[in-house]
Amino acid sequence: MKKLILISGTMGAGKSTVSSELKNILPCNVFLDGDWCWDMQPFTVTEETKEMVHDNIAHILNNFIKCSEYENIIFCWVMHEQSIIDEVLSRLDTSGTSVKVFSLIVNEKALTDRLFEDVKKGIRTEDIIKRSIERIPLYQNLDTIKIDASNISAKEAAQLIKDKLK
Repeated sequence: MKKLILISGTMGAGKSTVSSELKNILPCNVFLDGDWCWDMQPFTVTEETKEMVHDNIAHILNNFIKCSEYENIIFCWVMHEQSIIDEVLSRLDTSGTSVKVFSLIVNEKALTDRLFEDVKKGIRTEDIIKRSIERIPLYQNLDTIKIDASNISAKEAAQLIKDKLK
């Protein structure tokens, strides 16, 4: 059976890195990072751009689901509200597809350390730290399988996800 694997988490939780590791250990897979659908300059969040991004994500994921070449579809994105997860799933034809939704949970210290490293490398700006920390508690309320990624490697988190797909 085809599997759709959604991975959520706050900014800096390790979604993209864990998804890349998962891509390396799952057979016949494809990976979409929702951020690729937001990669615009200037970055503008309006009702129109949100709708466009949701439509693009749904279109790509539905094409992956339809394609017989892939048995595992990995999708990661900042989905800090159940309504975001529900919106993504509502646009997909998941008949004949097993859907598993995961949240990467990280404690404040681990998140701060990770984000500070990104700030030092120029990948992110410092304001992301406070915004990301504020979102940590939101992930506990989601109807997802929680993976505590605070003190494990991305490879270990990917293996935990793989183990829960069985």
